[in-house]
Amino acid sequence: MHKNSFLFTQEPHWKKKYPGIKQVLPKNVHSWVYEKNSLTRRLKNTYGNNFAVEILFHRWKPAFLSECDLLNLPHQQFNLVREVLLHANGKPLILARTILPEKTIKIAKRNLSHLGTRPLGEVIFAYPKLERLDLNISYIPYSLWTEQLTNRVNIEPYVWGRRTVYAIQKQKMLVSEFFMPGALEV
Repeated sequence: MHKNSFLFTQEPHWKKKYPGIKQVLPKNVHSWVYEKNSLTRRLKNTYGNNFAVEILFHRWKPAFLSECDLLNLPHQQFNLVREVLLHANGKPLILARTILPEKTIKIAKRNLSHLGTRPLGEVIFAYPKLERLDLNISYIPYSLWTEQLTNRVNIEPYVWGRRTVYAIQKQKMLVSEFFMPGALEV
């Protein structure tokens, strides 16, 4: 396992959102990548009480280099790194990785560091002034996922993902979401 991630052996390569990428995305992926509302709400509307969150990794660690750059953080700064599996009755839907700097946790005035199995989207989308600042897209090859993860979750040869920079009162956080086949069926 990578010391800063349960999901990855190394950092994925991300592309900035640009006009031509919409044509590259499969139709079922497009609706997830460009979803403007909470993915949690979308999944709960489909799966109801069968929807759940499993915590895979929850530690204060330095983020990946590109994550630090997006958040304007020093590369060795410790941030809360949270990786979870969103599923319905054990069916994997979305893998998510969140980087929460300490300043963001303090300004949020809700305990983002102790969510437990509560979905992050349920909390941050309750903020009336939540800002969406940036969106990147990735097509992640099987080789970047850890063996520990691939032993638990059936990973496709390539998985589409998005990462979004959000801000609460100008304090940034980064949420990366990776769409499993179960989500793409919806």
